[in-house]
Amino acid sequence: MEVGKCHKRVDAFDKVTGRAKYTDDMCPKHAYVTRILHSTIAHGRVVSIDTSEAEKIEGVVKVLTCFDVPDRPFPTAGHPWTNVPEHRDIADRKLLNEHVRHYGDEVAAVVAEDYVAADRAIRALKVEYEEYPFVIDPIEAAKEGAPLIHPELQDNNILAHSDIRIGNYQEAIKEPGLIKVEGWYYTPTVQHAHIENHICYAYQEQGGRMTVVTSTQIPHIVRRVVAQALGWSWGKVRIIKPYIGGGFGNKQDALYEPLCAWLSLQVGGHPVKLDVSREETFVNNRVRHAMPCHIISWLRPDGTFAARKFELWSDQGAYASHGHSVAGKALGSFPQLYPCDNIEADAWTVYTNKPTAGAMRAYGMPQATFFDESHVEEIVMKLNLDPIEFRRKNSMPVGYVDGFSKNELYHDSYNDCLDKAMELIDYDRKFELYKNQTGPVRRGIGTSLFWYNTAVWPISIETSSCRMILNQDGSMQLMTGETEIGQGCDTVFAQMAADTVGLKVEDVHVFTNQDTDVTPYGSGAYASRQTYVGGFAIKQTGELLKKKILGHAHTLTRMPVDILDIVKGNIVRKTDNRILMPLGELATRILYDFELSEHMAAESTYSVKSNAYSFGVSIAEVEVDIPLCKVKLLNIVNVHDCGNLINPPLAEAQVHGGMSMGIGFGLYEELLVDKKTGRILNDNLLDYKLCTTMDHPDLMVDFAENPEPTSPFGTKALGEPPACSPAPAIRNAILHATGVAINSLPINPHKLFAAFTEAGLFETL
Repeated sequence: MEVGKCHKRVDAFDKVTGRAKYTDDMCPKHAYVTRILHSTIAHGRVVSIDTSEAEKIEGVVKVLTCFDVPDRPFPTAGHPWTNVPEHRDIADRKLLNEHVRHYGDEVAAVVAEDYVAADRAIRALKVEYEEYPFVIDPIEAAKEGAPLIHPELQDNNILAHSDIRIGNYQEAIKEPGLIKVEGWYYTPTVQHAHIENHICYAYQEQGGRMTVVTSTQIPHIVRRVVAQALGWSWGKVRIIKPYIGGGFGNKQDALYEPLCAWLSLQVGGHPVKLDVSREETFVNNRVRHAMPCHIISWLRPDGTFAARKFELWSDQGAYASHGHSVAGKALGSFPQLYPCDNIEADAWTVYTNKPTAGAMRAYGMPQATFFDESHVEEIVMKLNLDPIEFRRKNSMPVGYVDGFSKNELYHDSYNDCLDKAMELIDYDRKFELYKNQTGPVRRGIGTSLFWYNTAVWPISIETSSCRMILNQDGSMQLMTGETEIGQGCDTVFAQMAADTVGLKVEDVHVFTNQDTDVTPYGSGAYASRQTYVGGFAIKQTGELLKKKILGHAHTLTRMPVDILDIVKGNIVRKTDNRILMPLGELATRILYDFELSEHMAAESTYSVKSNAYSFGVSIAEVEVDIPLCKVKLLNIVNVHDCGNLINPPLAEAQVHGGMSMGIGFGLYEELLVDKKTGRILNDNLLDYKLCTTMDHPDLMVDFAENPEPTSPFGTKALGEPPACSPAPAIRNAILHATGVAINSLPINPHKLFAAFTEAGLFETL
């Protein structure tokens, strides 16, 4: 068996030696380059753009403005197509925008022979604006009378609203003796900050087809969006995805591919490269939704829930992108993590004059987990309950089935994860040791649970295709539409394919660079779906190929098919484990046989009609220097039930990366907006405070491997879950250390100073 073993990454050598080719490595040297002119107002309309001086600059090929682009709005979200019109993504932006909806919106572009000419031309453009009032707070934007951001679509800024009603909240709160716990919580706008900024280049092929080479998580979806934006049939567009230097959800949108393709058309199909700067990545790609949230819980004295109320406002920014689906995911978390018989829950997604929010690792669940677990910690403090026992008592029970997704908790996952995490971090001793501390420096320990879905069924289709081709030497080419974005899925797919067909991992050659002209369909890298959904397609296709191979083996060996197998690249007789012939010999003989000649291959599509829960816990230990308002993270542990591990070192690496992002979300990261102008103030890696290796301790990781019964390989989500729970665990550890609840992220010295002052903590030192 190759699944479950510690195989090195199939792309390790290429990436370590620099042989791996990324988008910029593949761009032809004669390609034109482009720069984009961004608006200097937060809301308004472009009245005119004087291009005359820019067009005189040597090396400038073409200057194009918002008045030149097609009047054809298109959507950008990386969601599969749907045949149901009312369920399609909102088409609310154009290639360049005359109606400016955030500071930095794209209003013009220059195509030039080099960047010197392009930059000079951008500076030479003269724009006249008509300014409108702007709004950057989602609660204010949702109110009647707020400046309308998309008046052509609707008469308010509420993109969508959804609600959950369980039982009867109003009647339930009348129960005598209930204790009310209420709180407001806030998570900020943050950015993905992947190493490789978004980059693409486009050119027209012979016959007029358009090719776009791009750093994207969703090549097949980008093909459709580019075609929509151009008004073309989908088959006229080809997308190639080389190696990608990180995405984390930012590249789950069609960011600049449609514009790049259109610019190429305007210069006769010549190659045009659009390489985004770090500043543009912060402002003009996608960000995580900021969310204010209000929670009320009514509890009985024994610590059980009687009724709960939840209200959430999701800051969508200027354009719809993924729209309400992120807020919907956060909303759905509330009644599942801690089920209750009486719930009123509402979520609103609201347009604001800020950078567009889209998918970011864990898709609303880092925000929801912070809300849920911060609120729970305040409950246990107010009722003087044990935080671990409260969670054991009230969290999702074994056998729970979600009415919408039909996900089921098959195992005692929360207790399994809690037990391992508590042992790893020595929780019981430290929890008692850190009670009732005094003095300027105090320590605390805090916990956070989370759950996560695997893939997106039944919200949209979950389809994956796979192609396997047997080579004459007995090795195999493997193609899927699912994308390697640095997380190691190519290695996992090779292990799955090797086990299914009966090969060694080193004999499975993965075609990593998706090409929509060649690669079978796959929706791409998002929703922690690929190992789960892609596993179905690989299993099905591998079995089809194996059946073909064994059919030919029967012909060549005269042995019945039911006693034949393929083991490590050999045709084996199962009755005595005798090797009858190497697979390479069989493939060669069959291909070149005058009568039987066949190049053996198999291809299939699997449409998955299931989903799966993934579970886990973070426990964090902190030291708080009260006079300095400084938090030091001493220890943190993540324990996950993500089913069977296909490749344990890769799984641990996934968790390390997610934990680091969660630490940054909790303590450092926030995209700041100037309230007077709407301009982003820290659109660079100097002023935007990312977590580094100097900011966290060794990251402790463990797993509770409870196999997922709906999965062919027993797997479930792991890519996004590690980012969900570190921030609330850190917040709860600070609460345990100081008795002060910080309900707004990031928990930086500014917020600690204000909170410690309000609590009178400095006066007691």
